[in-house]
Amino acid sequence: MIPSKKENIINDLIINDIPKGKISRYWLELVQNGMGVPVHIPIIIARGKKEGKTVGVTAVVHGNELNGIPVIQRLFQEIDIEKLQGNIIGVPVLNIPSFLRKKRRFIDGTDLNHIMPGKPNGTVSQVYAWRIIEKIIKKFDYLLDLHTASNGRINSYYIRADMSDEVVRKMALLQNAQIIVHNPPNDGTLRGAADELDIPAITLEVGDPNLFQKGMIRDGLTGIHNVLGFLKMTPAEVEQPEEESIICKKSYWLYSSTGGFLTVYPRVTQFVKKDEVIAIQRNVFGDVIHEYKAPEDGIVIGKSVNPISPTGGRILHLGIMKK
Repeated sequence: MIPSKKENIINDLIINDIPKGKISRYWLELVQNGMGVPVHIPIIIARGKKEGKTVGVTAVVHGNELNGIPVIQRLFQEIDIEKLQGNIIGVPVLNIPSFLRKKRRFIDGTDLNHIMPGKPNGTVSQVYAWRIIEKIIKKFDYLLDLHTASNGRINSYYIRADMSDEVVRKMALLQNAQIIVHNPPNDGTLRGAADELDIPAITLEVGDPNLFQKGMIRDGLTGIHNVLGFLKMTPAEVEQPEEESIICKKSYWLYSSTGGFLTVYPRVTQFVKKDEVIAIQRNVFGDVIHEYKAPEDGIVIGKSVNPISPTGGRILHLGIMKK
């Protein structure tokens, strides 16, 4: 991705060099491709006239997760810079190579959100991840990282957060999400890398891949405005949810035990009971060859919508509520 204005290219993100009282746009050089051409990441910075905290909002760690892009675009269209205290940094596309290829994984086949914080002298993906942390994430005081479901799946609007951390818990509840999953960040994610740096962070799962969904975009935007209002960075009043979020103490995926054509019955956000039939699988002749039941009571966070399921294919993502 080549910037249109060379004067907006930067090699480092130094907040004190950004003009106060305006919204600025930059292209941050991160790495170079095999031709030696720089790979630039778009950065939008709203810097208030008064000093304050820095909130970072990131999207497209996976190249097919698009809903976060218009969330960030609209956020900066709606910010009243005259009333902003502190800084908002938006990164609408973190994973440029995968975004341009319309692929989830990085160019070496790696899931970028499983190798954070990367390595300074590692593989192509490890260096890319490391520079994201060094050049961008370390500038934040808070992080909201926007994701969606993967190919062949659909998601509810849900949050991953360490609910044992009071600041993170508050950030999660402010999203007015359908579901919140207690998920300590220890799995190589961007959120986990931020947590290691003592940056309170949550993951927002805003819908489905490869498309823009107006409702999900609106919901994600509301949650971010709520956080900014709560932190006293903007005068926005916190918007209360129509319904309380369902908090899950854990969640896990259910997988198929054989191959065939899969039909998953429950809707996203539907409650299921233990031993309830949640899916069936048919062979190529149309015969039912397997029936899948819920192992315990729970709520459907996400599910597969691809009918072609090999052995070990995903069925649904089950959230287990607190009792």
